[in-house]
Amino acid sequence: MRTISHAAPGRTALADARRLHGLVVALMRRRSLRDPIAATCAEHHLSAPQVHALLALGHDGALPMGDLARRAGVTEKTATGLIDRLERDGLVQRERGAADRRVVHVTLTASGAALARRLDAEILQALARLLDRLEPADRRDLFRIITRLTGLTEDA
Repeated sequence: MRTISHAAPGRTALADARRLHGLVVALMRRRSLRDPIAATCAEHHLSAPQVHALLALGHDGALPMGDLARRAGVTEKTATGLIDRLERDGLVQRERGAADRRVVHVTLTASGAALARRLDAEILQALARLLDRLEPADRRDLFRIITRLTGLTEDA
């Protein structure tokens, strides 16, 4: 198997990864540039995985527990507790699959859907404030790079 390197001449991918890691860590330390979901979590008294789960369900509709766990960045065991809490709060409900009763799908309730829309709008506003700090050329570069990375990770 052949590895193709797009690293700058004289630099290795590992060196570039270290540099990117350092920049991401520095970015995470700046409250004003923190993940837009962080402030939303605190405001709504939700954990980040809960917000990610609500957003995933809001964007994609009903999801099997395993898929939802991957989207929320947690194990399936942790997802069970996460969904228990969201269900207790009336934000989601579980439904058994019609074709395979072993499969449990999670869907948003009406209040869960309303909250997911509100969370999405708040995050969109936070991203707009963040992007407003960049010059238009930098924004174009950012979108180009993220689009490229998304394409490179489709099969991963």
